[in-house]
Amino acid sequence: MPPRLSALDASFLYLEQATTPMHVGGVAIFRRPKSGFDYDRLVELIEQRIALVPRYRQKVRHVPGNLARPVWVDDQDFDVAYHVRRSALPRPGSDEALSELVARLMSRPLDHTRPLWEMYLVEGLAHGRTAVITKTHQAMVDGISAIDIGQVILDVSPDPRLVAEELWMPRPEPGGGRLVLDAVGEMVSRPGELVDNVRVAAGDAIATAGKVAGAVGKLFTMAVTASRRAPGTPLNVDISTQRRFAVARTELEAYRRIRAAHGCTVNDVVLSVIAGALRNWLLSRGEPVSSSSSVRAMVPLSVRGEADVPSSATAGSLGNRVSSFLVDLPVGESSPVVRLHHVTHAMREHTSTGQSVGADTLVRIGGFAPPTLHALGARAASGFSKRIFNLVVTNVPGPQFPLYAAGARMLEMFPVVPLAKGQALAIGLTSYDGGVYYGFNGDRDAMPDVDVLAGLVDESLDELLATVG
Repeated sequence: MPPRLSALDASFLYLEQATTPMHVGGVAIFRRPKSGFDYDRLVELIEQRIALVPRYRQKVRHVPGNLARPVWVDDQDFDVAYHVRRSALPRPGSDEALSELVARLMSRPLDHTRPLWEMYLVEGLAHGRTAVITKTHQAMVDGISAIDIGQVILDVSPDPRLVAEELWMPRPEPGGGRLVLDAVGEMVSRPGELVDNVRVAAGDAIATAGKVAGAVGKLFTMAVTASRRAPGTPLNVDISTQRRFAVARTELEAYRRIRAAHGCTVNDVVLSVIAGALRNWLLSRGEPVSSSSSVRAMVPLSVRGEADVPSSATAGSLGNRVSSFLVDLPVGESSPVVRLHHVTHAMREHTSTGQSVGADTLVRIGGFAPPTLHALGARAASGFSKRIFNLVVTNVPGPQFPLYAAGARMLEMFPVVPLAKGQALAIGLTSYDGGVYYGFNGDRDAMPDVDVLAGLVDESLDELLATVG
């Protein structure tokens, strides 16, 4: 019997709408080596590595009558050239043009009749750079049995690691009758699932929400803050089908200096920087900001318990290491130091029972883990009522040494976190090789000034740096 989607994975398919495509993205910038880094080399790399992520050659097949959740089946006509595409920027290949391309690509839903992922090689970027944009549906990446393809194409040296060759032969796709018989067999052993499956597939929001909450309960913990409704902000509006994207680049050393001076964590500094940027953005819009104003962020974090011992044996269990916390960012506070102290206190209360996983641990657990962990963070956020938080912030530490794809050095990596219904902004950031890289995904209508918000990150960071002796 082909593997069946979990209740959580299926929920991402059922809940997807035109305004909320449920794919996670990433934008990686590479320096083109003298030997070249073109479309053919990228396709060759994917063909060599795709055996490491077998889900990427599978598609979703629905069961007739929705008698059971869909199953994963091998795509008999899998065509890597369909999924790996190429694009080019008009001269001079500016970062603004790249951000506009990212926004347009992320606005388009994935084709559900094929494996749920796409990758774009973008040529023509200024200063001899090349970009790789990835899109992966949240149903694909659970961090337990499947990881993001962006995690397996990178190497720690310019010389690509050897991967054993594999002759892949797709397994025959089961017919509708076979799927029904399998579903009936499951009904006999678990009769309650029939009613649940039909209700969820029919779009019963209450049933779906219940399934999501139950299925994701093991992936994260809730904060007491959830008992209070999220503050009203211009971030929570009806959203459109189109997106805007902007980025911010900062240096990790600045966060470390602030951390050392104020006795907090790098993540505390990150959230404080975002709070300061949001404050100045709200003021630039003429929004009312009082001393008690706040913006509630859902912050998925990689954590481990005291008994966890990281090792290569845990490479397939990232899903169990993601916890989500609700944090009220004090955007009404004018003092950067007081903002930082508020955030530090809140995060210490949330994380007192666990330990954050550092970049070195994440590398040992799952290679270049950020793409997968950003996907897990987005999945975690999807399980909650959007009335209890204003935006999602995923912050994933990456390795502090260079990585390569087919010999091309990766310079920067920007996450693209999907928007939830009624939320106009999502922020993802990854630290990598001495930098901290922010990706701001915004609704095109509600966030015409998303680039302004991104530009305010440097200003907010400088405010905190000014407090360091």
